Amino acid sequence: MKIQSAFILFFVFLFGFASAGEKGNPVGNPSVLKGKVNEVVDIASRRELFVDHFLIDQMKGAQLVMNRPHDAGVVLKFDQAWEGPFCGYCTVIKTESGYRVYYRGKFGAGTDGDTGEVTCVADSKDGIIWVRPKLNLYEVGGHRDNNIVLAGKAPYSHNFSPWLDTRPGVPKDQRYKALAGIHSSGVALFVTPDGLSWKILKEKILTSKEFAFDSQACAFWSESEKQYVCYFRTWKNKVRWVSRSTSKDALTWTDPVEMTFGGAPAEHLYTNQTQPYFRAPHLYLSTAARFMPGRQVVTDEQAREINVNPKYFKDTSDAVLITSRGGSVYDRTFLTSFIRPGIGAKNWVSRTNYPALNVVQTGSAEMSVYVNQDYAQPTAHLRRYSMRLDGFASVRAEYSGGELLTRPFTFTGKMLSINFATSAAGSVRVEIQTAEGKPVPGFSAMECREQIGNEIDRTVTWNAGSDVSALAGKPVRLHFVMKDTDIFALKFSK
Repeated sequence: MKIQSAFILFFVFLFGFASAGEKGNPVGNPSVLKGKVNEVVDIASRRELFVDHFLIDQMKGAQLVMNRPHDAGVVLKFDQAWEGPFCGYCTVIKTESGYRVYYRGKFGAGTDGDTGEVTCVADSKDGIIWVRPKLNLYEVGGHRDNNIVLAGKAPYSHNFSPWLDTRPGVPKDQRYKALAGIHSSGVALFVTPDGLSWKILKEKILTSKEFAFDSQACAFWSESEKQYVCYFRTWKNKVRWVSRSTSKDALTWTDPVEMTFGGAPAEHLYTNQTQPYFRAPHLYLSTAARFMPGRQVVTDEQAREINVNPKYFKDTSDAVLITSRGGSVYDRTFLTSFIRPGIGAKNWVSRTNYPALNVVQTGSAEMSVYVNQDYAQPTAHLRRYSMRLDGFASVRAEYSGGELLTRPFTFTGKMLSINFATSAAGSVRVEIQTAEGKPVPGFSAMECREQIGNEIDRTVTWNAGSDVSALAGKPVRLHFVMKDTDIFALKFSK
């Protein structure tokens, strides 16, 4: 009789969860989603962001969404005599002591790589308040008390694109590297120990018979690929495209290979801004400038009112989010704009809204994207946009509830942490399943403690605790049962 009563109570309990789940209860029925037969991937202890479908097998009542950053205002006005309306091609680097932005200083319109271009820097302790250091390195236009780090070396200031070299064993005098040069000159490699005193190490490391290299060439040491990679502008069927080269020493590079976009529509990408994400360097993020040639938004009257250069309001542009996990493949999961042009005619001119290279952390839970705006106008400036860490995209379930089932994978580590946000009424539970989709005893959704809140790094616990090390190295799946929740990333760790 006791056994029969126990069975009745169990089924009432289980049915109650399933029924409530249909009405918005966050637990739901752990057996609703049936996994597909997938290849098992090893994520080790890497942080995995939900910016693509790499880990996603199935979703029910949930969807993968892109999250747009928040406008945090102007951080640097290009109003010095050696700067001006045509400043651009910014690169933001997180240094040991703070932040540094490199950018082209250019007051008037001209040809690519003309002698009027210089390379400038500004520094910040927090990524929010920026100041121009007085370097006294170059005299330009009668000014020596300036922030110029490169001048008189045309055409290299046109698209000077530096990076902090993280390759193990890199010589101290080459800690900072930069690529610069246009199609007629080829690309040269610059080096410096301090990010200020630049010199050419080698010219023409990349050359092309076709028109290319006139915007930033984005290079970095790939921790996952164990080589340098470089993404730069080329053309394909009269569309501004992206190609990639690799190198073991940053001096000798492979022939360019065109990137593929997984069947996405061909769109002009003026700058690709491909970078390793600093919290998950195996994942490359591209905050690319999407250019719409001939798509005029601003009227002639509006152009006169904002005082934009007459040659620079016949087109428009915005920013898009693209990802890659190495090789010559981009994933355009999201075709919609990552950063939309703002309100007002100033934001809808040609070659504006171009993101700076690199997203950087600017707070314990915040990262920043910087955007070059008001191009070819007296109000040209650099603007900051803020986001939560890992928050480019998320798997979202509304109040009615939803579920996410991952593909099978193996991991290393002792604990599972998630970056997530719920409403006051929402929650998420995590079930660990076998590769075949059976709940692992002790780690079912019903045994998972309800996770409620908004945290960058929450350790998931079950009734027996948080230790999942017994499952390390074994093929498993994760089943998330959610209500009014966003899940941004997950990570197994010690």
